[in-house]
Formats: sequence, C-alpha cells, structure tokens
Amino acid sequence: MGKINLNDFTFLIPLRIDTVNRLENTLVTIEYILSNFDTQVSVLEASGRNTGLLSKLLPQEVNYVFIEDMDTVFHRTRYINQMVKLVDNDYIIVWDTDIIIPVNQLNQSVDVLRKKEADFVTPYKGKFLDTSEALRDLYIQTRDIEVLKIHQGKMKALYTPDPVGGAFLAHRQTYIASGMENEKFYGWGREDGDRVNRWNILEYKHQHVEGILYHLTHERGVNSTFHSPNQDSRKMTEIHRSIAMSKDELLEEIKKWE
Repeated sequence: MGKINLNDFTFLIPLRIDTVNRLENTLVTIEYILSNFDTQVSVLEASGRNTGLLSKLLPQEVNYVFIEDMDTVFHRTRYINQMVKLVDNDYIIVWDTDIIIPVNQLNQSVDVLRKKEADFVTPYKGKFLDTSEALRDLYIQTRDIEVLKIHQGKMKALYTPDPVGGAFLAHRQTYIASGMENEKFYGWGREDGDRVNRWNILEYKHQHVEGILYHLTHERGVNSTFHSPNQDSRKMTEIHRSIAMSKDELLEEIKKWE
C-alpha cells in the first residue's frame, strides 16, 4: 500500500532530547510518520547545547530547527506557538515525541477535519497506554505496530479516565483563533486540559476518534513531571480561572496573550 496523502498537513514536534530513550523514541516516531504518510514534518529542538546529533540522524525531508535555550525547564507551549506561526499548510498535527497511533485512526481524524465535521480532533479515545520497557524495545526492534496491538493488555493506562494529550489535529486558522497554547503553562502538565476547555467555551467542535494511543515509555526527568511542588496548583488555578469565563471574556483574555 502506498503512502497516504497528507500534503495539506504539517506534523509539529517540539522537543528536548534529555535521554537516549527520548532520542530513539523521536527517531522511531518520525520514521513511523514518514513511512505511512506523504506529509511535512517540522521538528524544533530547544536545548542549552546543540550536540548536532538529532540533525544528523533525522531524515533529510524533516524541517529541523535548533534554538539555544538555557532554561532547564522546556517551555513547550511557547515553542508550539512559534512553530504554528511558521506553517503554510491548512492543517496541523501537534505530536509528542514518544507516541504511535494506528494509521486508520489518523486517517479517520484527517477525514473528519477535511469534511469540516470538527475543528479539532483527538485521534484516540480513552486509552493512552504506556508500553513498558520490554514492549518498547520489541517495537523498536520490529517496527511492527501489531506487536503493540497484541500486547496492549500488558500496558499501563496513563491520565485516566479521559486523556486528551499526546496528539491533536486542527485547522490551523481555527487553532490560531482559539488562542493556540496558553504560555502560562510552563513546563510539563495540564496544558492539554486547558486547551480542550477553551475549545469548548469558544464553541468549537472537538471530536475523538475511537482507538488507542501507544506511548513509548521513557525516563521521567524534570520535563516529564511537575518540576516543582507548586506547579500543579498554579496550573489548576489557571484552568479553573478560564473555566469560569464566558466566551466573550475568554476572547478578551486571548487578545491579551497576543
């Protein structure tokens, strides 16, 4: 079977390579995207030191940018916003470095967007499964998604009961109108919930596609957990503040971000 035409989409992958596992996961994930889809992939690496490793290892067709960033905390929301502004295509797919989603689910998600049945699509529903180290290694050796499907019963569900992180598809202009990312979400966590809350308040159509997201496991450093004890409470305060807003109030708030 040939590659699926996603020429009107750009995959956006902002990242910081903090471990060897993260590097491997990134390369395997991008290989998965490019072997199944005819599409654009943009990678933004932000780190205190440019090792040059990632740029050497990435396929040539990937659009790669390095930004020097001395902050130990990776400000992912800011980098997503920067990437979105540089896209020419009608649609974007914001994608984490460590995930694999079955092709049929992405296909369905793309269809829903192109037919204007939704403004935003989460390409899985309910199951965000962490592979375990053994299954991650097996997938990397085989590059066969069937391995993940067969062994999903052995995986641990993360962010239950209603995960919305990992990946989403959007019409680019609608996403910009929705405020893109709230950059007050600094470091890991909670920005996915904030984003979906805003879409709902602004009366955009957000849809899930049935299926599973597979998360290739990795170590949890400062950029995969709350980086300080008060971070979670500050983020929850921001979420509750926006949930209390009307549509007009939220639109005013978004104007201030610009």
